[in-house]
Amino acid sequence: MLGPVLGGWITDSYSWRWIFYINLPVGLAAGVMAQLFVFDPPYIKRTSDVVDYWGIGLLVIGMGSLQVMLDKGQEDDWFGSHFITILAILAIGGLAAFTIRELMAHHPIVDLRVFKVRTYATGVFLMTILGFVLYGSTVLIPIWLQTLMGYPSLQAGLAVLPRGLGSFLFMPMVGILMGIIEPRKLLASGLVIASWSLYMLSLLNTQAGYWDIFWPQLLQGAAMGLLFVPLTTITNDPIAPQNIGNATSIFNLMRNIGGSVGIASVTTIVARTQQLHTNNLVHNLNWNSPRSQQMLAGAKAMFMAKGADAHTAQLRAYRSMWGMVQQQAAMLSFIRTFQILAALFMVCLPLILLMRKPHRGGGKGGGMGH
Repeated sequence: MLGPVLGGWITDSYSWRWIFYINLPVGLAAGVMAQLFVFDPPYIKRTSDVVDYWGIGLLVIGMGSLQVMLDKGQEDDWFGSHFITILAILAIGGLAAFTIRELMAHHPIVDLRVFKVRTYATGVFLMTILGFVLYGSTVLIPIWLQTLMGYPSLQAGLAVLPRGLGSFLFMPMVGILMGIIEPRKLLASGLVIASWSLYMLSLLNTQAGYWDIFWPQLLQGAAMGLLFVPLTTITNDPIAPQNIGNATSIFNLMRNIGGSVGIASVTTIVARTQQLHTNNLVHNLNWNSPRSQQMLAGAKAMFMAKGADAHTAQLRAYRSMWGMVQQQAAMLSFIRTFQILAALFMVCLPLILLMRKPHRGGGKGGGMGH
């Protein structure tokens, strides 16, 4: 909840690099505490000393190439770059070879056979989509606020705060509701509410104020509780205790992969649709129309009133109108991206029907599973 605010304050007061440096002592403390206090239960201790080095190597090549490709894709014009093309080949080849290796190995580093469980496979797919939308919108909103709405870093962080606040306030209530309402119904409600919150953001324009942004994000934060808790419970319920470590590691990995793809996708969609909307707006801008001439004359008069000569004022008026076209094209691109993210949640709604009702907690008369 405080991350965006603290990050904005650090960026404004010091440098964006300190956002990464601040993780060093926290990560070191977490590593020490995990070594001292976290222990594996007896039923998941390794029964073999064989290490799947081939699986580890192929996973590193495949996932490493995929992450770099997603991070650098839009910057390097995707497959117009030989570097991105090579990374794509390495990612596809590495992950394909990794999958074959893990299915054939006697002691795989990641046991992919867990995907034979339909509920688990569906849940992992939904978590991937959730990561896609969650991380994508997390990146999208600050970019929109800072580049288009003119918010400084700290103010953008404060504007993003309501989403964390919504999760903070509603997450404990979800734990109570899990003992009363069937988790699949809570999950469906979370998808609908999250979709609606993104649709609300798509209705905004360049005149939106703080409270116009506040309520959709608060609603989205509340929806996150309805998504994460029931989805985790339903997905892992059919997995045997001795396999839960493997299952949850894949579950969390796919959330992060979905997030990486989501961040790359929304930045690409915004950039490409902005070009499209710019072309459409310019094409529809008729310089012979009285309204266009009136706007141009008004802008020219304003610059002349500030001391510019007639020729300079005319050039500045053209630049001013071009800036307005770019601003509105950018706003339209953000609107379209919010609409796509909202639709993505609704498309996933029928998949809940493929998941079984959990037996280890949740639902009427049941308690939370351990």
